[in-house]
Amino acid sequence: MRKFLAMTALCVGAAAPVAAQNFTTAAEVRPILNATQANWVAVREYNGQDLLYFTHLLAWRCGLEAIHFSVNGGEETQFDAEPCYEDEPTPNGLKVTDILPYQQFALQSVETVEVRIVYDDGAETIATFDRAQIQIQ
Repeated sequence: MRKFLAMTALCVGAAAPVAAQNFTTAAEVRPILNATQANWVAVREYNGQDLLYFTHLLAWRCGLEAIHFSVNGGEETQFDAEPCYEDEPTPNGLKVTDILPYQQFALQSVETVEVRIVYDDGAETIATFDRAQIQIQ
């Protein structure tokens, strides 16, 4: 039994420590956002309006410099996001106190959405979505 415990301690101790990731840099969030691109935005009909949600992108905003979007091929607008709370245990956490995670549009007016994200290393990714791809209930 003593040999087993000694071997277990050696095996556990031999494992390299894993550095904690806060997902606050482009290198950390880029793979996640690339894999989940279909979830970047969502549109929902609510209370007589189309609400265009950016919640997914906001959950990884600390690795982003900016979020830009345009609706139906219109003028590009920057989405103002909450700051990254780097001094807190969950820097990407949303407090939703002053800045809402969505934009409001006339009911059934959002047909297409183009999103351009700028990572904190200057790289950009653009994605275009049809309403049917992103509409939620």
